[in-house]
Amino acid sequence: MKKAQSDTLGFIPQKDIVYNKLLPYADRLDDESSEILSRIKGNLGRAVQLREIWPGVLFWTRKLSTYMRLYGRKFSKEDHVLFIKLLYELVTIPRLEISMMQGLARLLINLLKKKELLSREDLELPWRPLYELHERILFSKTEHLGLNWFPNSPCLRSSTKLIMLKLIQRCSVENVLKTLVKNCRPYFSETATQEMLDEWRPLLCPFDVTMQRAISYFELFLPTTLPPELHHKGFKLWFDELINLWVSVQNLPSWEVHLVNLFARLANDNIGYIDWDPYIPKIFTRVLRSLNLPVGTSQMIVPRYVTNAYDISHVVLWVSSLLGGPSKQTQAQLTGLFNSITSFFHPSNHGRWLMKLMKLLQRLPASVVRRLHRERYRKPSWLTPVPDTHKLTEEDITEFVQSMMQPVLLAMFSKTGSLDAAQALQNLALMRPEMVIPPVLEKTYPALETLTEPHQLTATLSCMIGVARSLVSGGQRFPEGPTHMLPLLMRALPGVDPNDFSKCMITFQFIATFVTLVPLVDCSSALQERTDLTEVEREMCSASAEFEDFVLQFMDRCFALIESSTLEQTREETETEKMTHLESLVELGLSSTFSTILTQCSLDIFKVALEKVFNFATTNIFETRVAGRMVADMCRAAAKCHPAESLKLFVPHCCNAINQIAANEEVLNEEELDKELLWNLQLLSEVTRVDGDKLIPYRSDLVQILQLTLHLKCKQGYILACNLLHHILRSTALIYPTEYCSIPGGFHQPVSDYLPIKDWGRPGDLWNLDIRWHVPSVEEISLAFYLLDLLLQPELQRLQRFSKGEQEMSRDDVLQSLTIVQHCLLGAGSLMPPLKGEPISDLVHSMVNLDETILYTGMDYDDTRENYRDAICNVMRKLLHHILEHSEDDTKSLFSIIKIISDLLHFKGSHKHEFDSRWKSFNLVKKSMENRLFGRKQHIRALLIDRVMLQHELRKLTVEGCQYRTTHQELMKDLLRLSTSTYSQIRSRAQSVLFTALGTYNFCCRDLIPHVLEFLNPDNSRVTQQQFKGALYCLLGNHSGVCLANLHDWDCIALTWPGIVRSGLSSAMSLEKPSIVRLFDDLADKIHRQYETIGIDFSIPEECCAVAKLLMTMGNPSPAEAVPSEEQAEEGLKRQKLKNAEAVEKYKGLIGDLIDSLSNRNLPWKFEHISIGFLSLLLRDDQQLPPAAVTFFVKSLNHDSLYVRKVAISAVAGIMKQIKRPHKKVPVSPSELSKSCETTELSKIVAGDRPDNHWLQYNSSNLPQTQEEWEQCVFVEKTHWGYYCWPRKIMIYAPKEEQPTQNLSKTEMTERELIIFDHFTDPVFINQFIEFLSLEDRKGKDKFSPRRFCLFKGLFRNFGDAFLPVLQPHMERLVSDSHESKQRCVAEIISGLIRGCKHWSFSKVESLWDLLCPLLRTALSNITIETYADWGTCIATACESRDPRKLHRLFEMLMESPVNGEGGSFVDACRLYVLQGGLAQQEWRVPELLHRLLQYLEPKLTQVYKNVRERIGSVLTYIFMIDVNLPFTQPTTSPRISDFTERILVKLKPLTEGDEEIQNHVIEENEVGEQDERTQAIKLLKTVLKWLIASAGRSFTTAVPEQLQLLPLLFKIAPVENDDSYDELKRDAKTCLSLMSQGLLYTDQIPMVLNVLKEIAGSSSWHARYTVLTYLQIMVFYNLFTFMSDHRAVKDVRGLVIKLLEDEQLEVREMAATTLSGFLQCNFLSMDAPMQAHFEALCKTRLPKKRKRELGSVVDTIPSADLVRRHAGVLGLSACILSSPYDVPTWMPQLLMDLSAHLNDTQPIEMTVKKTLSNFRRTHHDNWQQHKQQFTDDQLLVLTDLLVSPCYYA
Repeated sequence: MKKAQSDTLGFIPQKDIVYNKLLPYADRLDDESSEILSRIKGNLGRAVQLREIWPGVLFWTRKLSTYMRLYGRKFSKEDHVLFIKLLYELVTIPRLEISMMQGLARLLINLLKKKELLSREDLELPWRPLYELHERILFSKTEHLGLNWFPNSPCLRSSTKLIMLKLIQRCSVENVLKTLVKNCRPYFSETATQEMLDEWRPLLCPFDVTMQRAISYFELFLPTTLPPELHHKGFKLWFDELINLWVSVQNLPSWEVHLVNLFARLANDNIGYIDWDPYIPKIFTRVLRSLNLPVGTSQMIVPRYVTNAYDISHVVLWVSSLLGGPSKQTQAQLTGLFNSITSFFHPSNHGRWLMKLMKLLQRLPASVVRRLHRERYRKPSWLTPVPDTHKLTEEDITEFVQSMMQPVLLAMFSKTGSLDAAQALQNLALMRPEMVIPPVLEKTYPALETLTEPHQLTATLSCMIGVARSLVSGGQRFPEGPTHMLPLLMRALPGVDPNDFSKCMITFQFIATFVTLVPLVDCSSALQERTDLTEVEREMCSASAEFEDFVLQFMDRCFALIESSTLEQTREETETEKMTHLESLVELGLSSTFSTILTQCSLDIFKVALEKVFNFATTNIFETRVAGRMVADMCRAAAKCHPAESLKLFVPHCCNAINQIAANEEVLNEEELDKELLWNLQLLSEVTRVDGDKLIPYRSDLVQILQLTLHLKCKQGYILACNLLHHILRSTALIYPTEYCSIPGGFHQPVSDYLPIKDWGRPGDLWNLDIRWHVPSVEEISLAFYLLDLLLQPELQRLQRFSKGEQEMSRDDVLQSLTIVQHCLLGAGSLMPPLKGEPISDLVHSMVNLDETILYTGMDYDDTRENYRDAICNVMRKLLHHILEHSEDDTKSLFSIIKIISDLLHFKGSHKHEFDSRWKSFNLVKKSMENRLFGRKQHIRALLIDRVMLQHELRKLTVEGCQYRTTHQELMKDLLRLSTSTYSQIRSRAQSVLFTALGTYNFCCRDLIPHVLEFLNPDNSRVTQQQFKGALYCLLGNHSGVCLANLHDWDCIALTWPGIVRSGLSSAMSLEKPSIVRLFDDLADKIHRQYETIGIDFSIPEECCAVAKLLMTMGNPSPAEAVPSEEQAEEGLKRQKLKNAEAVEKYKGLIGDLIDSLSNRNLPWKFEHISIGFLSLLLRDDQQLPPAAVTFFVKSLNHDSLYVRKVAISAVAGIMKQIKRPHKKVPVSPSELSKSCETTELSKIVAGDRPDNHWLQYNSSNLPQTQEEWEQCVFVEKTHWGYYCWPRKIMIYAPKEEQPTQNLSKTEMTERELIIFDHFTDPVFINQFIEFLSLEDRKGKDKFSPRRFCLFKGLFRNFGDAFLPVLQPHMERLVSDSHESKQRCVAEIISGLIRGCKHWSFSKVESLWDLLCPLLRTALSNITIETYADWGTCIATACESRDPRKLHRLFEMLMESPVNGEGGSFVDACRLYVLQGGLAQQEWRVPELLHRLLQYLEPKLTQVYKNVRERIGSVLTYIFMIDVNLPFTQPTTSPRISDFTERILVKLKPLTEGDEEIQNHVIEENEVGEQDERTQAIKLLKTVLKWLIASAGRSFTTAVPEQLQLLPLLFKIAPVENDDSYDELKRDAKTCLSLMSQGLLYTDQIPMVLNVLKEIAGSSSWHARYTVLTYLQIMVFYNLFTFMSDHRAVKDVRGLVIKLLEDEQLEVREMAATTLSGFLQCNFLSMDAPMQAHFEALCKTRLPKKRKRELGSVVDTIPSADLVRRHAGVLGLSACILSSPYDVPTWMPQLLMDLSAHLNDTQPIEMTVKKTLSNFRRTHHDNWQQHKQQFTDDQLLVLTDLLVSPCYYA
């Protein structure tokens, strides 16, 4: 087949859509596609060579993507490669407009998607252009200044709803780019990996934001699909480095997620080439932590654990790639993982973690199935195959399925619904049906019997639907599967229940799913005739005798359902007569299920069913709204399956009934028709929806009925008649398949030749689908035209006469005629050729041809017959104008006309919205029934036929690039007239049709915009308010279509924006009407939201042209168009230049227009705001703003309106960036910079403080204090340079001589600079400006404004210190004023000043600091609760990305004495906060300052005040942040935690030695003098706790050894009860322990922790012993797999718990039991024989006899040692029993018996036993019927005694 095709095409197609070959006109498609493809190649090639990116390139690339939608990748390999190369070049054009880039990128993604089609030999793509594109868009340097508007960069006016929308769309650019990189990745060159590492390694500084950036680039770009022989150039270059980084990071920074995603992809692409074994416990531990499950008693979760949790889909990919292989370690850990989390799946548990667990459950089997498919069934391609040693074996699969079954079965009944479980089961059943289906069946049968638990039924049925195909097809693994099919179907019937909607729907779905898979044929006769049947087959044959019974019972159920939902029963007549939403769903479910059943029936069963449904329909009379529709649907289903048999019954019956009733004349004129007539008409109209040629015999009867009923007076009646007409026309005129049986040809052969049971669950065979198409025959077409001539022609003539005024018609008559016209158009639309008319030229100029492509859809139009589409069009336009002049209030007729216009324009036999919903439901069904394991389109036949039909519809609906003709133009003008008419409903309907049309025809928007703007023109005085509103709505557009106000094109915007602003002067505009105000708001909002910077530079570089030329000359089919000649190419270049120049002119013109309209005094304020908003969108980074606009914005800084001022501040900041003079940078190699020491080219990486980056660090003995030192000094501003490794070349600023001069004189300034200079040196202007800036905006909500900071930074950067003299007095005044708005204003100025003085000369900087230092001192002493955050931001902003040596004056000032007690504790805390802000920005470059600060703070750690303590804690975190334990990192020169801890422990000695309880110390006011050591130590401890808590979530690695030294102390203090009334000290200790126990531990740290815990477990305080257990629970669970991989540790933990079980304190014993039970439950410890024996032995400890005591004597309070031991034994047993709450393991019955023996022991044993038994009863009660099986009868007797509460009356 391939061969033949390649001969006709002249090339071998890459991969075309197979469904095209099954269309009835398939033989014409090869020629059609070759023709279209050659035109695309020719015109796209020409357009690129003629440099015409718009419209040429965009028009033809859109054609290419449509071509791919219709034919798949039907082009040769060479063309494929050339298309990709061409698009790659186009997408990476540097100045390309973003929206164009997105469109081209989507097409490129589509071309690259199927990576198996092109190997690395065929295609290589460079990575750097994509990286530059990414940087330019996602990390734009000018976007925040408003110089670049990407789709939805946030703008000034936003509500929360819009922000959400923005996030979605902003993501869309980001997602397109990411997907693009993802698809280009396999084709990056082999050297790419090394180049990327060189590029991004220098950014790896863990304290800096660049870390996130570098790692996300690694995740996105690093190629992982290189072939094995190139692995040394691929992942081996980075794998060790990154995996070690990942292993050593303990506190989940945000970039860890990217690493995980990268590893998951690496593992998946290279199964079998990487040894993951050493990392597996770590991987699983982190996966388990990432689920954020609640464990233990105290539920404190570090917030960042939740926000930065791993993405489940990547985790699943990683885990499924690790399975298999020789070591089998992964499966063991996975089983462990599911064992430890199974109980969370139980339906009684619920929490925010549940969604994640369900996702894990649903995705994992799917991922394993995908892997199996890849290993066993996928066609081999160039991608590396999995080596045989690592392929999944049968045993692997069995183990995997086993490990997942328990959680899945629990999740079936989850609160979130059973969908996830059903999908998991569907995939598991593909692999192991014999393990998966039986347990599901066990749950399903009882659920079908029960009446009281509907949720159970819906859950089990939806899971059964998932496994249906595996069940029915049986196969070797599960041969007895099909025998369950009939019992299930029969038992499901009661689910068709009129009272329970959801049950009813799931039952329909269930029955339909099973019946689709199985032919309903009675094969029981085969038992006698055939001898070759297996046992199971014989069983199936005998069962199949019940099929008939099933069908009839199902019908009875449906009839009952229908009778209970007739209109009379469900609601009163007065209410709505439409169907409710639920009813329409039931109707859909019922009709589709019934039609499926009849399709699959044998003829015998069908006849019985037909008889039954016919009797039901004809012996009753139904109302036509609800019940009638359902019955008619059932009859239609019957007629569709076997038209001949069914029509023979229905048509004569209905025709007779109608004729009899209508025989008497009066009936035809009655308003309310006879019920029986209506019902028969409805029935007839539905049963005629069948195969057209079966209707021919009845044509005379049907025509007669139509003539009789089309002109009934009753509306309901004539609408039914119209439906009948519509259906007859459709049946005869369309192309469609006539049967959907699961086996081609139906089931009519005798059983002896063909045994249907062999075909249960069989997929359709794509190559022998044998579709029976209905293609209109000559007879049918002539019938259709006969009906049109007979019925449509007279209506059109009447309407024509009416619109000329020659004939009177009542409104009802007009409506009736229109309804007939509309139904004729709907029925025969596919026979009518599209509208004619001359194409409208001159809308756009192009050098390539822009013709429409016409697709053949099986209809050859007959030119000899009348073209009714044109006829209807002419009459409608006349009628419309007549109605609008004479009776505009006849809205019903207008609605009808709008509908007809819409169909005239677009309807060729199917509607877009119907197609969309069918496509959606096709995908849903496909998903629920597909077999992902085998793949290869193994769908059932009906689904495949449906897909072919959808392909046919798609071809009918494809209307890309329709030519805009005169007829269309006229209809659009009519629509515009309707869109601006008087009644709002008509306006809105007409608008939605108009928007659809605008999206269909090329360039028609340009034609329409002037007409719309005419209504807004203030000079046009005839406009009514309705027209005005209508026009605004037309500009606004709907949510999906075109927005006329915002087309990305200079011509259009230059008209619409000024038009909108000027409309403020129109007489029809009134701001009193809220609807109009809202419209303008929405319009402005939408423009702000959708605006993207429009391109000014439309150049196409040379490289593209070369590829385009190749495209035109290579490969088949060769294009007809000639390669452009030299002259044409020259002409193209000239037009490109011209176009760019025009764009700049239009840009300036638009700004001029907006500014002119602003100068109009009468413009209302609203429009002034809108106009300013528009202007702010027009700032760009490649074109300076015209001087007039600069003046306008600078003046607006002092406007009265707050909104205007805000926009102006942003705009002026942007203008500063535009006019900034560039500073020259030179590349320097880092080795020259660090002259002092040898930088050896290190083969291995060393990060951190090295000799070669020492010179970067702050050194007070070597600061640039003089002019020449300053000039000698090389400043490196960015903090990350040099930390991890140096880049090859680093860019630094050239010396001062080569930089632009500072402080220009007025003569040297440009025009724009002068405007700004004049205003800002004018004291009056500045006074006013500062006055406005220091006003309050919203009380309590204001924050430091980055916009104002940018403005000041720009001013001082561009103009040096020119404005300081004017500003200085203001700053001095503001600093001493303590109002928050004044303080904030001065903080913004100061931070702008410090950042803006980057390039000032030494002397200026010195004098600046002389001015600033006193100001800052004053400010810090005046600091208040409202302003301290702003000052913090101010200093942090000022220090960001600045060399610390430049800011030495600032740091020295801040370090003077932060905690000196002046101004009280609050000021101290604030000073520390501000200092911390500055130092934190400097990260690792100021070790000296950090040491000095630590030295200064250490004596002050015993602070009294809580706020100072907390602040010091936070500062300490930052001081020690740099001390990290990461791989390849040198020990830091900054302060280290270990030294600090040693010093602290010495001071805390008094606390650790003493034994008495540590109480919080409260100061008394008059306490003077040195307090004793102990008090000091307690105060110190409080500060240390604050530090530990603050650092829990912030640092990268946890200093475990150091923290362990403090542990004993914390255990001593932490309280046991959950009580918040404790003092701060105890609460903090508790929080601290909780956070520490959740920490991630390295393997080597585990023994250390356990030793400390053992030691504490021996302490004398029972509180400490108790807390050890709670600590242990959390620590083990959060590090589960790391612990489990270390046998010693497991043994130690076990010893520790068992030892504490025998503690003398009751609470400790009970806690130990709880802990033990938890460990058993998550399979950390196993219930083995020795442990059981140990407990049983303990239980048998004899208690001393009770001595008889005299009454009133004191009872022994101290328990004897024997009692403790005995209690320990009982607790041990109880822990074992409670450890399996949802099932009964084999050892459980015996243990229960053992326990029951102790029911009457002394307290506390009795209490324990009772609690255990009641818990057992509570958790096993639900499934007691199943659990009972595990016990013997004797045991059950004992149990029943125990569990039933004793009777109180005995």
